[in-house]
Amino acid sequence: MIFVSAGTKDGRELAGYLLQQGYKVTASVVSQYGENLLERYSGMHINCQALDADGFVTYFARHGVKLFVDASHPYAANVSMNAMEACQRAKIPYIRYERQQTPLDYAKAFYVENYQQAAAKAAELGENIFLTTGSRNLATFAKAPEMANKHVICRVLPEPEIVAMAQELGFTPGDIIAMQGPFSLELNKELFQKYQAQVVVTKNSGNTGGTDTKFQAAIELDLPLVIIDRPKVNYSQKAESFQQVLDFVKKELG
Repeated sequence: MIFVSAGTKDGRELAGYLLQQGYKVTASVVSQYGENLLERYSGMHINCQALDADGFVTYFARHGVKLFVDASHPYAANVSMNAMEACQRAKIPYIRYERQQTPLDYAKAFYVENYQQAAAKAAELGENIFLTTGSRNLATFAKAPEMANKHVICRVLPEPEIVAMAQELGFTPGDIIAMQGPFSLELNKELFQKYQAQVVVTKNSGNTGGTDTKFQAAIELDLPLVIIDRPKVNYSQKAESFQQVLDFVKKELG
């Protein structure tokens, strides 16, 4: 059994790819939406429970996991750290699959290390701040002192609990865009203009996550970009293509 941490679109596709190669696969997701997207893969085992290092070790033992493919989100460093620790303890091979970052050459791109720095930098650059960083760190922006007198718009997944959380943090319905990406260049531009964005806060999740069209929309509208850098993780083994992952699997499992 191969365990695939499949919290992204390409992670789900990678799990399906390995399944089609004849391997038994468990795909791990953390939302009902992710589980629904995996239903098209007949024979796929699905784990919807969030696991720490101890949880991974227990799951490996109970389900006969022989190899771990980490295709979690590029910014989910805690998942990767827990996975590597668990694999070391369980003595099973680990490989990280990670999409490439979107290249950017733009004078108005400002790089920061974390969400707190992003909030502070965005507040320096404009009054109307458009967040495209997802829902997990909305509280950081909502509670940042620098944001107290700013107009902040957030774009999040259209899941009721996420919208409710945003409202509890003080975002009004008119400032919550609940839509499923990735978004085209035209739609990004339309949304930035509609909400009169003066600065866009984002992450470099790669083209699969729609970063390329988001960057281009900001460039064409001459908007500053505050970009949160990817976490620095020392992966024990890394691949940038499905074929590289498959080669590793064949080497380890045959």
